[in-house]
Amino acid sequence: MHHLLLLLALLGLGVAAQQSPFDVVSSGSQRYVVAHFMVGNTYPYTTSDWAQDISLASSKGIDAFALNVGRDPWQPDRIKDAYETARQLGTNFQLFISLDMTSIPCATRDHAEQLRYYFEPYRNHPNQFKYNGLPFLSTFAGEGCSFGTGSYKDGWSLAIKDGRPPVYFVPSFFLDPGTIGSLNFVDGTFHWNGAWPMKNTNVSWVSDNEYISQLGGKRMYMAGVSPWFFTHYGPDTWNKNWIYRCDDWHFVQRWELVVNHRNVTQIAQLITWNDYGESHYVGPIHGAQPNSQSWVDGFDHQGWLDLSAYYAAAFKTGYYPLIRRDRIFLWGRLYPAAAGSPDRVPRPANWEWTQDVLWGAMLLTDDAQLKISCGASKLTATYPAGLSKFQLPLVDACSVSASLVRNNQVVLNFSPQGFSFSTRPPMYNFNSFVAASP
Repeated sequence: MHHLLLLLALLGLGVAAQQSPFDVVSSGSQRYVVAHFMVGNTYPYTTSDWAQDISLASSKGIDAFALNVGRDPWQPDRIKDAYETARQLGTNFQLFISLDMTSIPCATRDHAEQLRYYFEPYRNHPNQFKYNGLPFLSTFAGEGCSFGTGSYKDGWSLAIKDGRPPVYFVPSFFLDPGTIGSLNFVDGTFHWNGAWPMKNTNVSWVSDNEYISQLGGKRMYMAGVSPWFFTHYGPDTWNKNWIYRCDDWHFVQRWELVVNHRNVTQIAQLITWNDYGESHYVGPIHGAQPNSQSWVDGFDHQGWLDLSAYYAAAFKTGYYPLIRRDRIFLWGRLYPAAAGSPDRVPRPANWEWTQDVLWGAMLLTDDAQLKISCGASKLTATYPAGLSKFQLPLVDACSVSASLVRNNQVVLNFSPQGFSFSTRPPMYNFNSFVAASP
């Protein structure tokens, strides 16, 4: 387990948190990191777009994309392009289907037959992700699907089992975890909502344990890992307007939990690569946004992808990787949570759960002193080699600037362009601005 040490800042109101990066729970079996990918945002994609995403994901320790597919008639063509591009790239990057059952119809027996058209064509594809030798298949939701049988248990048995070619089925059903053990048609479970705290608390492993305890040690567990959650659609569109609490270095804390429980977790799924509408994307912003431009444009999140790669290596190998260069990662909202706005969509639900704070993490090759400021808020503190965390209150309009000093020499200056806190938001944008030093 990591050992966490909280240190008071030497100057200002900033708080420093340090951790040892060396203690990891080891396990002999292979672990995987995958990323949830919204095919619904790829309408304009070409094979070059797929090649860009696959190459980038592979370079950051991601083994596969979970291709979230819905009912749009054009989506199977994009899936075909993804598989073909992965094959042409000649890499080991893999893909699997995640059936979005909030979109795909599942009321009749014909729907059960149609479901297989999404994944059967890729059963023997060289880039199909397999687990225990079987094609891997997942879902988003589906607990309400009966496929004309009268119950979701009978329905999914009909659709997935019942003499059909086998798959390794690990759905994300939004059910009481106590029911998971009775689902004889599943090979494991994916706990989507474990990626965030559902209340005004820090993220924990409590709900994960509730699911894992039902698997009997014989079926696999896939844990969700997500950096953020903010969606801002008014009642005239999808009527989704809330945040989850992602304070206190949420992304780092969640990854640490997953790494420390790798003995009972076989796959970590990043939520997500490109779900712009819910603000938890870690990949580049391209494709077709779902009318989320007003809170996504200008808020690149790829710094989180680099930070995630550090934890992905630890999860997969059981050892944190050697840090070869100093890096600073910064993230936070650009506007006060309580500030008013002329936005036509109201302030998001749960807005009072979040603090006006800049969150930061560092990867250090050796001991160094951090100096960081935003206006009157300042922090100066010394940190050891490894990964350390720090925070800085955001109070007045300001721009962020940071530096690292080692042996009386400045080894890194970092003033990320665009990372400016403003007390007058043009809209209720609770998305996170993310920046990472080169």
